[in-house]
Amino acid sequence: MENQQNAAPSHPGMPPRQARTKWILGIVAALLVALVLLHLFEHRAAKGAAAAQAVRVARATLGDMPETLSELGTVTPVATVTVLPQLSGYLTAVAYQEGQDVVKGQFLAEIDPRQYQIDLQQAQAALLKDQALLDQARSDLTRYQQLLAQKAIAEQTATDQEFLVKQDEGQVKSDQAAIAQYQLDLLYCHITAPVAGRVGLRLVDPGNYVTASSSPGIVVITTMKPTTVEFTIAQNDLQQVIDRVNTGAKLTVTAYTSDNSEQIATGTLYAISNQMATSTGTVTLRAQFANDDEGLYPNEFVNIKILVDTLHQTVLIPTAAVLSGAPGDYVYLVNPNNTVSVHPIRVGPSSGLATAVIEGLAAGDSVVIDGTDQLTDGARIREAPSSAAPPGQAAPSTSTSPSTSPSTSPSASPSTSPSTSPSTSPSQPVRQPRSGGSNARTG
Repeated sequence: MENQQNAAPSHPGMPPRQARTKWILGIVAALLVALVLLHLFEHRAAKGAAAAQAVRVARATLGDMPETLSELGTVTPVATVTVLPQLSGYLTAVAYQEGQDVVKGQFLAEIDPRQYQIDLQQAQAALLKDQALLDQARSDLTRYQQLLAQKAIAEQTATDQEFLVKQDEGQVKSDQAAIAQYQLDLLYCHITAPVAGRVGLRLVDPGNYVTASSSPGIVVITTMKPTTVEFTIAQNDLQQVIDRVNTGAKLTVTAYTSDNSEQIATGTLYAISNQMATSTGTVTLRAQFANDDEGLYPNEFVNIKILVDTLHQTVLIPTAAVLSGAPGDYVYLVNPNNTVSVHPIRVGPSSGLATAVIEGLAAGDSVVIDGTDQLTDGARIREAPSSAAPPGQAAPSTSTSPSTSPSTSPSASPSTSPSTSPSTSPSQPVRQPRSGGSNARTG
């Protein structure tokens, strides 16, 4: 009876053999799942313990960083004069060569002076006539005054003679003014350079009849040296410039070619406009250049860098180390245990190759400058040889633009991996286009 009860199946209605089979199959399935999970965990652990990523690092140093403003300027001559005829007549001579350098007062052209010489002679003859009448009137006035003293003539006669003398004096003065005018006309017939500079192409040929102030004029003279460059700065940068100017500092201004490939000349800032342009929020400045070699040509577009100030003994790091993303500007800071961490910083001016760090780093800190594509917060690294590029990255280009730093986009959490576009990797920085209303601050 007891044996029959013990041999009863554990599941009512199920044979004992089938129950044991299901138990065995369940145990085998659980073991298989455990083995698969163990394999996955071991694979992930092995992947996490893979070789550290090769990167290039650099140390933050102390140094001086010039703070400059980079702008677009136009060469504006000190004087550009269009020489216009001041009277009418036939142009009889042109004495200059196109493109010639002239000095102030040099003879340029001549208008036929014969008509004005005749007018001068007529005015001189009228003066002689009126001067004789004045002398006669004065003589009569003297005689009438003597007779009046003897009561020989009426007082009215003497008074009328006084008025006649004054009329003749006025006529003489009018004749003298006419002579001066005709003499001035003769000077206007002889056209000279009002300023020193370089003449342009000839605007009118000899034999043409010109009139007073007729367009386009006789010639255009442009002062070549010294010269000036006009440029604008943003209103946010104006106060810093004014503060430096008010201290008596002579701000250095350097002109470069339109492609920034060559320095042209160095001058000084000497004028600030008295009004702000409301449409652009900028103010116009003018710098003067000696231009002895005539490297700056009138109306040429140039790039301008104005040295506003210099930061002394500030923290400097390579520009390639500075990244931008959700946390703002940041770097990958190398920790003592050969790991990196996302470290926010506040950057200052940049010279292209180096960037000043106002806050966030100290001298001697190590930052990653190449190989940041696959880095995450806490990732293990090893320093790659300086001559070899890190795996997965092209060799650093020697023609990278000094005006921009690489940009990546990490997530808001420092523990997540920043995503980097191949076109903006630290080894291949992209020159950012400058918009028309913005002003780049560099060093």
